[in-house]
Order: sequence, then C-alpha cells, then structure tokens
Amino acid sequence: MVQQYQSPVRVYKHPFEMVMAAYEKRFPTCEMIPVFVGCDILSDVESEDKATHVVERRCKLNVDAPRLLKRMVGFDYIYFVQKNALNRKERSLKISAHNESFSSRVLVNETCQYTVHPDNPNWTCFEQTASMEIKSFFGFESTVEKIAMKQYTANIKKGKEIIEYYLNELQTNGVKYIPTWAEENPHLVASQSSSNSTVSTASNTLMEDLTESNAHSRTSSFSSGVR
Repeated sequence: MVQQYQSPVRVYKHPFEMVMAAYEKRFPTCEMIPVFVGCDILSDVESEDKATHVVERRCKLNVDAPRLLKRMVGFDYIYFVQKNALNRKERSLKISAHNESFSSRVLVNETCQYTVHPDNPNWTCFEQTASMEIKSFFGFESTVEKIAMKQYTANIKKGKEIIEYYLNELQTNGVKYIPTWAEENPHLVASQSSSNSTVSTASNTLMEDLTESNAHSRTSSFSSGVR
C-alpha cells in the first residue's frame, strides 16, 4: 500500500532569490539538520547564461531509528539521491528525491517546489509532497512507517526554521536584496523580446499572405465559374 503525504503550502515573505541563498547554505552539511551527515555531488550542470542550474547529490542520512532495528537490518546510514532543478529565469526550484538504500523493499519519493507567490512577486511559496510504499522490511513494516512519518513531520517543521534562520543571517550580514536573473541579464531579456517580436511579425506576415492567397484563389474560381 502506498502512503501519501502532503504538507500545507508555506509562504516566505521574502523574494525568491533571497530564499534560494538561504536554502543553499544547508549544503554540504548543516548543523541544524543532525540527520544530514553529508552529500556527494553526482552531477552539476549550469547553462551558459546561468538561467538554469541542475545539481544531483547523493545524500547520507543518519535516520533516527531504534538501535535494535539498525543492528538486525545491518545499517548505520541510508542514502538518498536528490536532484535540484533551479530555473533562475522563471524563478523556480524543483527538488526530487528518492531512496537508494533498501529500494527493493521500500520506495520513498519526495517532491518539493519553491515558486514565486502568485499574488506577490516578492514572496515565495513552498510545497512538499511525498509517497512511501513498503513492500517488505524484515517484519518491521509498521515500525518503518512510523519512523518515516515522524521524520517527515519533523523535516517540515525544521525546514521552515532553517530557511528563516539563514534569511536572518543573510540580512544581518548586510544582504537584504539579490537581483533577479532578468535584472542581471537585461541584454538577454531584450534579445529574447526582440526575437519573439520578430517571430510574431513573421507569423503575422505569413498569415496575411495566406489570407490574401486564399482570397485570390476564391476570386479566380468564381471568375472561372462565371465564364
């Protein structure tokens, strides 16, 4: 059976770029997340114009599980693969994660998203969903489910505290505003607008030519019929 979890939409009354700067401070390790032991970067790809940046990490977690369970199953840490797709141009970050450890017995998938608030461009929304399917876990299925739910609930609360903490730290250090991608790359925005305008003009011209051609064709057919 698949268990679904969804947290309420969280709103940070700070611009997206400030929230992203705060979020990045949790890597490669964060003292405020004791279960997060560390991570290795598997891939790191950034577009030439820096509009998009995709990072994939292998994260090492020290899950708060009973010592007896850890000893019987034979693990101290579990590993998750996390993919962060940042789009600075659209001002969004999509995070997807899944467990690498025990994936043949338990499937955990999590998706998080940071986006600009629909009613206020200077605010940021955060959404988080997760699913878990326990196929079999050495007879500890119920225990694993309780641990996962406890961990998920704790992460939701802790995540907000961490972002707020680093936002305050940034502001204390004098960082009160970070320009958007569009503000830092006005030449690219202007170039794209010009390109879109050219495409639109060409499309309109083509439509006019087609309309004129069809009208001429209908006139020719009518004239032939009269004769």
